[in-house]
Amino acid sequence: MSKNSEKPEEGKEPESSWKDVIYNPRTGEFFGRTARNWGLILLFYLVFYGFLTAMFVFTMWAMLQTLNDDAPKYRDRVASPGLAIRPNSLNIVFNRSEPLQYGQYVQHLESFLHQYNDSEQAKNDLCMVGQYSEQDEEPQKKVCQFRRSLLQDCSGIEDTTFGYAQGQPCVIVKMNRSEKPLQMQYFPHEGTIDRMYFPYYGKKAHEGYVQPLVAVKLLLKKEDYNSELIVECMVEGSNLKNNDERDKFLGRITFRVLVTE
Repeated sequence: MSKNSEKPEEGKEPESSWKDVIYNPRTGEFFGRTARNWGLILLFYLVFYGFLTAMFVFTMWAMLQTLNDDAPKYRDRVASPGLAIRPNSLNIVFNRSEPLQYGQYVQHLESFLHQYNDSEQAKNDLCMVGQYSEQDEEPQKKVCQFRRSLLQDCSGIEDTTFGYAQGQPCVIVKMNRSEKPLQMQYFPHEGTIDRMYFPYYGKKAHEGYVQPLVAVKLLLKKEDYNSELIVECMVEGSNLKNNDERDKFLGRITFRVLVTE
């Protein structure tokens, strides 16, 4: 009995193995493609994504050319300003005999008014009272001084508790006028802001500008304690709105005060 030796037929290529999927030494293909194919694919994507990047950069550059550094191009708000108060709370509740309860309000006021310190404002200009500081042609706008000392009893210079220890707290209002049928003191006098602090030309052109402030000291009496008081502050001036029923926060702000002893 004899066995016939099995020999591979002449001209027949050996069977492919799984290693040929990664690299085929016979054809020189790597993952099914030759080096020339891979080079053309990489070149295509390099040109394609390079073109997209260049188009994006050019579009952003063209859009930036339409912007003004001094003022926004589009404004979706009316010209009338809103109001904000400091300390940054619409519910001011504390016991005047407990420093830990009103300490957060005092700390917030002190931190906020740091930029209004006389030492900080000394580098700014003394402007003409009663006149707008129009500087349309000036590339770098001058900044008018608004010294902390203008807030007098609410400056925190003489009374470091801003009246909270006496149960007569000070509230800083960032605009023209505050009104409420309570006995109050306004700083500066009558709660007005001089024209010299306007107009504002933006952060870049008006570097160092700080918002003019109005401080309101609530002259609360013993009968006012232990009762929640609602205070509404409104901005008043020509062409300024404070009674738009569609936007109850336009030109006004309402907050609550509760002082106990």
